[in-house]
Amino acid sequence: MADIGQLPTAARPNPTGFGFRHVMAAWWGERPLAQLGVFLCVGIVLGYLGSNLSGNMERVGISPGFAFFWYAANFEIGESPINYAAGDSYGRAILVGLLNTVKVAAVGCVLATILGVALGVARLSHNRLLSGLIRGYIELVRNTPLLLQLFFWNITVHMLPGPRQAFEPMPGVLLSNRGVFAPALQSSAEWIALIILALLLLIGWVARLRRLGGARLSAGVLAVALLSAVVLPLAVARAFGVSIAVDWPRLEGFNIAGGLSLSPEFAALVIGLVVNSAAGVAETVRAGILSVPTGQWEAGQACGLSRWHVLRLIVVPQALRVIVPVMTSNYLSLTKNSSLAVAIGFPDLVSVLNTTANTTGQALETIAIMMLVYLSLSLGVSVAMNGYNRRLAMREAGRS
Repeated sequence: MADIGQLPTAARPNPTGFGFRHVMAAWWGERPLAQLGVFLCVGIVLGYLGSNLSGNMERVGISPGFAFFWYAANFEIGESPINYAAGDSYGRAILVGLLNTVKVAAVGCVLATILGVALGVARLSHNRLLSGLIRGYIELVRNTPLLLQLFFWNITVHMLPGPRQAFEPMPGVLLSNRGVFAPALQSSAEWIALIILALLLLIGWVARLRRLGGARLSAGVLAVALLSAVVLPLAVARAFGVSIAVDWPRLEGFNIAGGLSLSPEFAALVIGLVVNSAAGVAETVRAGILSVPTGQWEAGQACGLSRWHVLRLIVVPQALRVIVPVMTSNYLSLTKNSSLAVAIGFPDLVSVLNTTANTTGQALETIAIMMLVYLSLSLGVSVAMNGYNRRLAMREAGRS
């Protein structure tokens, strides 16, 4: 007769008993009472610390909680995407800081992707001078602290000439120590509606063409879709008498007025984050391209395709399987590194919450808000990138 210890798992008799311990063992695993005891001890310690902290806050006149959200915030914020003035609530001030953080992260991710992809592809060039320069840039950026780089760019931006001697690299774009100025459309409800219409038309055109013509869209087809999405709203604006007005930056007195203006701190922060993150993106793109077998290059060139077409149509679609998961980490790092804006005076979420904690004394609550917001932003980026990665995997599975 075989020993019961040698029987397969499915053939062994199940443990008998319906007591509390057996139910907990089936739920929690081995030694459930010991685990329950540890959890209770940890809960008691945390409860004691929380009670002690609450008592100390009450003794100094600080009421724990989030009621300060509706108190008046008596401080100004230098740059705000929404209307804000001293005397508005702390909740609105925190919202301003959150929007500034999201704006920096969104702009930084887009620009870092564009610059990083270009550098990663150029890094593989057969031109040794170009490849060597990019390698030196990557090594320099990746081996120096980001905070030091932000200080450098902040000093550089503030060393630009004044408004009267501002650089004008292209018509309407002015660079000075007061910030970056560019032409902008005069905002109105009609223009906002037309911009939304243009975006919806462009998305609809691209989705329709993808269903009719397959997954790949040529540059000409995309140009036609983009032109249609721009021409139709302009025709609608002309038919309904909506005037098209562009606000150009201009010198008024000792400052520049009009147009779209970006503060020096915002410009320095975005440049620093983009330059730093683009180095990581470039290495990610280079590694993804090198992961594709060289036979793919040879097969494409044997079919008469140029090196650019082989890269765009054959190599990059396969390299995305390696690039996209690592790009998620780059985007998360850029989003979290935007908190260093407090070091150069840009009013992001960390800066606003620090001021809120100093004026209200609600340090614990502000830190909890800060952690929750950055956790939510990181999870949002991860969900979006993981969804895109799943779409790529499904597309590759459908082709195979």
